[in-house]
Amino acid sequence: VALKRMLNFNVPPVKNSTGEPVWKVLIYDRFGQDIISPLLSVKELRDMGITLHLLLHSDRDAIPDVPAVYFVMPTEENIDRMCQDLRNQLYESYYLNFISAISRSKLEDIANAAIGANAVTQVAKVFDQYLNFITLEDDMFVLCNQNKELVSYRAINRPDITDTEMETIMDTIVDSLFCFFVTLGAIPIIRCSRGTAAEMVAVKLDKKLRENLRDARNSLFTGDTLGAGQFSFQRPLLVLVDRNIDLATPLHHTWTYQALVHDVLDFHLNRVNLEESAGAESTPAGARPKKKNKKTYDLSASDKFWQKHKGSPFPEVAESVQQELESYRAQEDEVKRLKSIMGIEGEDEGAISMLSDNTAKLTSAVSSLPELLEKKRLIDLHTNVATAVLEHIKSRKLDVYFEYEEKIMSKSTLDKSLLDMISDPDAGTPEDKMRLFLIYYISSAQAPSEIDLEQYKKALMDAGCNLAPLSYIKQWK
Repeated sequence: VALKRMLNFNVPPVKNSTGEPVWKVLIYDRFGQDIISPLLSVKELRDMGITLHLLLHSDRDAIPDVPAVYFVMPTEENIDRMCQDLRNQLYESYYLNFISAISRSKLEDIANAAIGANAVTQVAKVFDQYLNFITLEDDMFVLCNQNKELVSYRAINRPDITDTEMETIMDTIVDSLFCFFVTLGAIPIIRCSRGTAAEMVAVKLDKKLRENLRDARNSLFTGDTLGAGQFSFQRPLLVLVDRNIDLATPLHHTWTYQALVHDVLDFHLNRVNLEESAGAESTPAGARPKKKNKKTYDLSASDKFWQKHKGSPFPEVAESVQQELESYRAQEDEVKRLKSIMGIEGEDEGAISMLSDNTAKLTSAVSSLPELLEKKRLIDLHTNVATAVLEHIKSRKLDVYFEYEEKIMSKSTLDKSLLDMISDPDAGTPEDKMRLFLIYYISSAQAPSEIDLEQYKKALMDAGCNLAPLSYIKQWK
């Protein structure tokens, strides 16, 4: 809703207005691109009047009679580039939207550039959008995608981290959470674990919310924001937990569709990238191997199959794809059959009487064609994605890992010794073995004895594992 409002020049879109949308250009940086891409498809952007969408730092031509909507982070180089656009008089008018709040000094830089370029009247609006978070599903958000290693578990827990770096990480996290609550229009009750990074985030977020509420006239939580009447007694609960509380889960091999796609394929911002395996027979001896085709698929909220099955165990998903395929084939055959009937010459009596009956059927078959094509696209998509996942499961014996780790984490009896799993050359990559052993190490009530540990270490090294994670977990434990 907030994005659509922004693309409509910060006016709420009017329902059932028949008028054409105002044609405009959208200019974003990488951060803006990541925020928009999981939510609005190119077609939806076009319906809202966006004819072109370009990266801020690409070479752009002047389009003097079109308004431009900017959606960028208020960083130094972005501001410089915007000032340059003003000087070059690229567009008719400028709507500047900042993903996070822009500082006063940077606003002054823009103002100076606008005065210098004699373009003050063209800067139509400047808005802080407070949209510095990425929405992947109706109820799932991530804080960042660009430079995400800068705010990761590893970044916070590095032994050599300086205080200033830690402050920066905390500020980044707090800024995103603050933006999230402004967009939600609600003030949370915050709970956190003590003496951890979670507490630092909580304290900073609390301070930022209070400072904003103190100035009642300019508060983001009162007045005509997205949903007015925010101060209700139902306040959401924000629980901030330190990852250290449960370190085994992120290492665990998974068995549901979405989690597997995320674990074994290249899956970012609801988009999965697959390399098609080039057929071996097509390359003659001595020729250069064919370049692998990359395919990209969007697994979005509009994909009904994905919505229904993303949480299902993988074997169920494979069955469902098969069922969908069969029902599609049945529908396709029906259309073919009707077409052949219509091809009958109209001389004999039987055909004539059949025609009137079949016209109705054919009309309904034709009207369901777009639906059929969409169905076929989804079946192809999931066949390809599921096949790619299946190849990983087979080659790495992920089902065995999953079951074994489940047993470790639920403290059941193990039917096969851990050492056998690690030293089995056919089961999994070195990384898989390391993950398995770390889960065992984290979950076991008492740490394995030194003699056992040496034995495990040797087996892990023979399997080609890097032992650095183990020494970290050992220290952590």
